[in-house]
Amino acid sequence: MKEQNCTEGETIKVVIVEDFKLTRVGLRCALNANPDIDVVAEAEDANEGLKLIERHKPNVVLMDLGLPGMNGIEAMLKVKESLPDVKIIALTSHDRAEEVIAALSSGASAYCLKDIDPQKLADVVRDVALGVCWIDPMVAQLALNSLPKVENIGFLPNKSQNEGRVPLTEREFEVLKHLVSGKSNTEIAKELIVSVHTAKAHVCSILQKMCVNDRVQAAVKAVKEGLV
Repeated sequence: MKEQNCTEGETIKVVIVEDFKLTRVGLRCALNANPDIDVVAEAEDANEGLKLIERHKPNVVLMDLGLPGMNGIEAMLKVKESLPDVKIIALTSHDRAEEVIAALSSGASAYCLKDIDPQKLADVVRDVALGVCWIDPMVAQLALNSLPKVENIGFLPNKSQNEGRVPLTEREFEVLKHLVSGKSNTEIAKELIVSVHTAKAHVCSILQKMCVNDRVQAAVKAVKEGLV
């Protein structure tokens, strides 16, 4: 079934699940400062959060990973099981790489550190509501630092001799590095001095060649394979 994304211009309903009250208040104030974003509910633990998500059916959920009791990763899996169209932004303030890696396979559409700039967070909420995936560059670096390097095979240029593997071009490999760094198509286009349409075409080609469905999966695979 095709995912139902928020349409551009539509008010984005958000539920925040975070156990620290001060952080919840900060997130709510930062997001509600944007007229197109409405924080409709907030919870301090996963059980309460799941009930509120079921009741409000928001477009986007901000989910803390380090919740007491049921942690954020378990909660995200439950949300995606019952409400697959709900987009989830995983929030973390920790530098525990194993937690980050676990979150990368839990169904979240974005992965942010809690010290993210408020306006950037609002932009991420908008992108995620529209169906775009995003990964914080620091989160990608945490995952990268925790994994052993492996030989760069399969997707690197000039490796077409590997049977059954389709390599990325040099330009696509350059785009992949920017993608892992969390850059949007617009930012990639500026870095490479190409049009946004060209940057988007490169990203689509990368996803197809790497046999993944979205940017986050491509970033995760690139990190796991030691391609960046």
